[in-house]
Amino acid sequence: MIYSLRGKLIHWEQGLAVVECGGVGYACRTTMNTLAKIRDLDEVRLCTYLHITENSVDLFGFADNSELLSFKQLISVSGVGPKAALSILSDITPSKLALCIATGDSNTLKRSQGIGAKIAQRIVLELKDKVEKNQNYSASELQSVPAVSGNSLSEALLALQTLGFNPAQCSAALAGADADATVEELIKFGLKNLA
Repeated sequence: MIYSLRGKLIHWEQGLAVVECGGVGYACRTTMNTLAKIRDLDEVRLCTYLHITENSVDLFGFADNSELLSFKQLISVSGVGPKAALSILSDITPSKLALCIATGDSNTLKRSQGIGAKIAQRIVLELKDKVEKNQNYSASELQSVPAVSGNSLSEALLALQTLGFNPAQCSAALAGADADATVEELIKFGLKNLA
């Protein structure tokens, strides 16, 4: 199958990038995040996924492997097709998606076009165990972690474990934290102690 494409970006529009390789133009369905990264480049490289159904053959292209992995995880969820996965990944980065799943934040997922409450909750439930533990989150993504239902301390513990720290390290880092702190404050407190 087609693993990746490298060539000249000859056309792009919302949700589509056409990459010319060896005189052949490959139309790749893609996210707005990928388009923002590649549209000004002379030569582009896309990690691809070939999706074959009874009625169509579609090629999907992504600027990096993390976005491709997130796409594959999303379409593995019952009721989530490629169009819905592209919609989510156009609105948020793969690391923010992982953080939303780890903290149970289905509300952020519902903001994407075509994603209802039931699908958003199903994504969180089905992917919670599959989320990579070694994701790299930016400071702005960590600051945007909302306080969702449940115990803030346990949510902060889960978020720190998702960042790759073991449970014992996370518990020790959060020892002495203010019990009334928000999830965001607890994560910052824990990261300061883990540094």
